[in-house]
Amino acid sequence: MAEPHDVQLTHDDLQLAFDLAPVGLCVSRSRVIQRCNEAFAAMFGYHAHELAGRTLASLYPSEQEGQRIGEQAYPVLRAEGCYSDERIMRHRNGTLFWCHVSGRSLDRDNPYACAVWMFEDISKRRPVTADLTAREREIAKFLSLGETSKEIARHLAISPRTVEAHRARLMRKLQVRTHTEMIARLVGLC
Repeated sequence: MAEPHDVQLTHDDLQLAFDLAPVGLCVSRSRVIQRCNEAFAAMFGYHAHELAGRTLASLYPSEQEGQRIGEQAYPVLRAEGCYSDERIMRHRNGTLFWCHVSGRSLDRDNPYACAVWMFEDISKRRPVTADLTAREREIAKFLSLGETSKEIARHLAISPRTVEAHRARLMRKLQVRTHTEMIARLVGLC
């Protein structure tokens, strides 16, 4: 039996690992999909060849949300080389779903020149339970991370009062009475 350090991975082995990974994998250049595996494509309701050349932003509930998340991730990718979050994405049929996304840039100085992304559909544990606006989805994302209204306001360059107004609407839409219930609903605990 060969020692582990003696095993040579071939190009075919690496291709097979990419193609058969149980999570969505994507290689992007300038936030345009170059290549993705079938798990990635199926998550969004496409075949892999249909996504080549499409922008990642086109897979968000709106192009503007895709742009905003790109702007939020950019400084983190520059500083750390990696970025990860949970966000709402859009299936080809229009349904929305929560997704865990992690990415790594090949060049910190130009993070979007080439990056590798992993997308995992987490809708079974964190379903979308209400029809939210783009801004409410942004605020929900930060609330589920435990951010305060002041912190969210800084991230989004809006006033804390505006965040509070959105929080109140979120509570009504989610039909909850307390902040704790709202967070539990947002993260899929109830």
